[in-house]
Amino acid sequence: MRMLLIHSDYLEYEVKDRALKNPEPISEEQRKGRLDEALVVFMSVEKVDEANPEEVVEKAVKEIKDVAGQVKAERIFVYPFAHLSSDLAKPDVALGVLQKVEEKLKEEGFEVKRAPFGYYKAFKLSCKGHPLAELSRSIVPSGEAVSTEERNIALEKEEELKSYWYILTPEGELVEVDKFDFTGHENLGKFANYEINKNRAADREPPHVKLMLEHELADYEPGSDQGNLRYYPKGRLIKGLLEQYVTEKVIEYGAMEVETPIMYDFEHPALEKYLNRFPARQYVVKSGDKKFFLRFAACFGQFLIKKDATISYRNLPLRMYELTRYSFRREKSGELSGLRRLRAFTMPDMHTVARDLRQAMDEFKKQYKLSMEVLRGVGLTPEDYEVAIRFTRDFWEENRDFIVELVKIIGKPVLIEMWDQRFFYFILKFEFNFVDNLDKAAALSTVQIDVENAERFGITYYDEEGQKRYPLILHCSPSGAIERVMYAILEKQARLQAQGKKPMFPLWLSPIQVRVIPVSEEVMDYALYVAGKLEGAKIRVDVDDTNDRLNKKIREAEKEWVPYIVVVGRNEKEQNTITVRRRSDGAQVEMQIEDLIKEIKAQTEGFPYRPRPLPLLLSRRPKFKG
Repeated sequence: MRMLLIHSDYLEYEVKDRALKNPEPISEEQRKGRLDEALVVFMSVEKVDEANPEEVVEKAVKEIKDVAGQVKAERIFVYPFAHLSSDLAKPDVALGVLQKVEEKLKEEGFEVKRAPFGYYKAFKLSCKGHPLAELSRSIVPSGEAVSTEERNIALEKEEELKSYWYILTPEGELVEVDKFDFTGHENLGKFANYEINKNRAADREPPHVKLMLEHELADYEPGSDQGNLRYYPKGRLIKGLLEQYVTEKVIEYGAMEVETPIMYDFEHPALEKYLNRFPARQYVVKSGDKKFFLRFAACFGQFLIKKDATISYRNLPLRMYELTRYSFRREKSGELSGLRRLRAFTMPDMHTVARDLRQAMDEFKKQYKLSMEVLRGVGLTPEDYEVAIRFTRDFWEENRDFIVELVKIIGKPVLIEMWDQRFFYFILKFEFNFVDNLDKAAALSTVQIDVENAERFGITYYDEEGQKRYPLILHCSPSGAIERVMYAILEKQARLQAQGKKPMFPLWLSPIQVRVIPVSEEVMDYALYVAGKLEGAKIRVDVDDTNDRLNKKIREAEKEWVPYIVVVGRNEKEQNTITVRRRSDGAQVEMQIEDLIKEIKAQTEGFPYRPRPLPLLLSRRPKFKG
């Protein structure tokens, strides 16, 4: 069963026509209806519910009661809504479930109204708009006959897990999310609403998709599974630079780089158990009679390396890193959206072995700061993302000061998700989440303290007395998936563009950093000389040798977000100078070539470099899109 629960000022409907050949019989009075101040429950009964309709009814009523209690609703409007699922139950089963839900809610003391089943209806709805006003729930009967490939216990439990939501301020004040004043923190309000609602599907393409296509960075690959992209030269350059940058930052932090397989034995005892503890859907492949799954993180390979290693307390904390190209998660097709959510993605993945909770928390804080530093390097500051910290109530009560310190470091209120009991393998987790132009959120950086998998995989270290001990393990991705970083950069620029500002990539990531435009064929030799000097200084430069007018050449460079446009004519050639237009501030200045080199080098120092990804001359370039 799928449910969408909306806390409303009112909902009113009017029957228009039959949707089924034999709809539920109704009176003339039932053709219209309205209920004010109600929790509206849009409900879709699914084929899987036919296995145990009674259990589905019980679970649905429990969920509805829980949400009604949170929003303090005394009226419930049960509304059949087939559009929530593409795998619907038989009409007679669906109607029976709806009727029993209505009946049991009345027994619980609610005022209940139900819209008729089997009809097309027009409706008007006013949603209250607070973070708890829109929630979605998925109910699965136990004993459901689902293949291992389709089923993931962690995902099912994640749907059922009761979360308590708060906002924690840098001053240490913990406020229930529906009582927090989001004035001045509107983006945090959007993020809280997204997380609590759990509606991951995108109803339209986010703005970054148009930008990634216009700039010929990446594209959907029709010859592959959904959620697998192709990268054109400029996109591959940006992606490669990001991969190199994050890897260098992690190795500088002290991690050892390794490489592990992308495919693992489905029946390996430790791996099989871990599959049901990690909330991700896996791809399954067969080789002969054996089943394998494609990794959805670097955990498996790194855990197996650590299991076989001899580790002393002197080696701790022990940090191991891999850039996984690729990791695979079989996300729902409706959730796939450009670079935001993919089925094949590149994840920088570091795992740290820590001797005890104290050392693990110390590493956690350091990796929290490392993640802030990594995102700052790609042009994302704390103003650009929202923080979620997740833990059990026990952990909060024992480590309150530590959590508040994390909030002070970021310097703004954060979203807290708290559980009464731990279900997942971690006791503490944070994420930095980017909220895009469609108010959808995507996790970037994350760190988790894992208290289960050392024992599950047989990972040990020797303490001072030579005794074997099970360590804790930190899972860290200091940037999140590389594709998600590209998505966040593009979404931020789309937002700036909508505000009338000039979008641009960070200079070190710009596919072309300088475009040289000769005003005529007469000075082409000087344009090539300037380009040669810049290229010799490891600056990505190209030359517009097309027959277009000067103004059109400048417009084209502007459309491509080229940071520096160098125009050269007879005067520049004679004086051995260049005229430079800066995108960052719109200034136009005359300078020496060496001065431009110094200016660019000052801004790109400390970041990786790759050569120009396309031919030097624009006339030699293919067009990859349309």
